[in-house]
Amino acid sequence: MAHERKARLPADRTSAGPLPAGVGAPARTASLAIVAGFAGLVACLLVFGTLAEDVRSNEVFALDTFVTPLIHGVASPTLDFLMNAATTAGSNLVIPPLFVAEIAILLWIRRPGAALFQAVVSGGALLLSGLMKVFFHRPRPILPWAQALPDFSFPSGHTMNAFAFYVGLAIVVWSIAGRRWGLAALTAAFVVTGFVGLSRIYLGVHYPTDVLGAVLAGSIWVLVVLAAFRSRPLSRFWFGTSAGRTSEPSAGAGAGGD
Repeated sequence: MAHERKARLPADRTSAGPLPAGVGAPARTASLAIVAGFAGLVACLLVFGTLAEDVRSNEVFALDTFVTPLIHGVASPTLDFLMNAATTAGSNLVIPPLFVAEIAILLWIRRPGAALFQAVVSGGALLLSGLMKVFFHRPRPILPWAQALPDFSFPSGHTMNAFAFYVGLAIVVWSIAGRRWGLAALTAAFVVTGFVGLSRIYLGVHYPTDVLGAVLAGSIWVLVVLAAFRSRPLSRFWFGTSAGRTSEPSAGAGAGGD
């Protein structure tokens, strides 16, 4: 008995990741993913817009007044060490060297499109966080246990840059190594970014709403760039050819879905 053939979307060259694949995704699955992604983007925009408007108006947030002393209340020498290590993961001591290494590896394995994707995600987040700090010009928190930094506070640059870089890296891993490794990388990216954001609050250099704003802004930016690279005009930039890859998928390409 012949199996009913499921409707699939058109596909481009072979890729194991969330961007266009060798075998088009089932239409139902793709439609649900598009709706979920759009809903997520709209939700992030609405929450971020509300938060940004209140920050611009110099509103005092209950979240900031409650969470900041609560987190400081569990401070200890061990946590001081761990939180300083976590904040370093989102700093210029770690992200730029990792970025250069990633780009070099991607170019070496002939994935210039993935390198371009990572460059746009990371570079754009760095630029956006700097511009938003100047626009909102929110002063840093002044706390008895922390040294106030001279630059502006909203959003947290460490958190936004970490989110964009590590999540972008996870998307690249997904596209090259498949779903299993991609999900593991994405989980690790969220965990690392979460610790980076928590460390900024713990160390007293950011308000909780700075970190929340950074995550929302980073989410919006990554979703926008991902959507741009999924579109037909830009999708061709994603695909690099390697020695063993052909431009046309084989009969069973992508069937494993891993």
